[in-house]
Amino acid sequence: MFCSPHRLLFLGAFSLALGCVSPSALAAAPKKPAARPAAIKPATPAANEAPPVALVPANIDNEKGKDINEVCAACHGKYGQGGKRGEYPRIAGQRLTYLKDQLKSFRARQRINIPMYPYTQERELPDEDIDAVSEYLAKIELPTQWPEFKDSDDALTRLEAMDRVMIIPRAEGDIENGKSIYQKECYTCHGTDGRGRGRFPMLVGQYTNYLKKQTDAYRKGERPHDEKGNTGVLNLLKEQDIQDLLAYLTSIQNP
Repeated sequence: MFCSPHRLLFLGAFSLALGCVSPSALAAAPKKPAARPAAIKPATPAANEAPPVALVPANIDNEKGKDINEVCAACHGKYGQGGKRGEYPRIAGQRLTYLKDQLKSFRARQRINIPMYPYTQERELPDEDIDAVSEYLAKIELPTQWPEFKDSDDALTRLEAMDRVMIIPRAEGDIENGKSIYQKECYTCHGTDGRGRGRFPMLVGQYTNYLKKQTDAYRKGERPHDEKGNTGVLNLLKEQDIQDLLAYLTSIQNP
């Protein structure tokens, strides 16, 4: 879900109390040699030590997109990782053009999704906001391996780093059949690696439950998939073929 930051972002203010000491008080104080602070050396990780875990996306300069994403985070997660059970899709790292197209489709009511409607009104999400949040989300990279921590990492550091990890469990099915179908019917639009092309979305790394739900919507004609509507390529596949496709997609994720 998306909304403009100037409407929904509220920042708390924190004040810092500073104590003052008068010059006369300083003069009256007994003189003691000042304690020499310990030298601070730049941290140099050992050869076998894991690099520090990045807690924020690399494109932190896109403050507008980051602010808008605060609203999206309520459902899609702080880093766009979506719902862990696939109830909300992963939008982090998704194709830029696809993100823009879908937000505009929600706004124009061409894609039916009632919960998204309040957040994609023209007054709430103009084109410049769509561009900003889409660019922000498209640049987020989610790791696919559990991070390694140092003993000095606190609980919050560990929690935030683990929250960014995107590991999709393997789906059951005939991977070879799924691969054959994908290479014949899907790769032209979604790429040989499942990462999408142009306005066609990334499939690999997406929640299997979410992909299955959208596939069912395509086959029922509830959501347009291609120019043939609900008589397109997905409608020519058997239910087991769909499951095999999902199994294949989960097998080609980053290790």
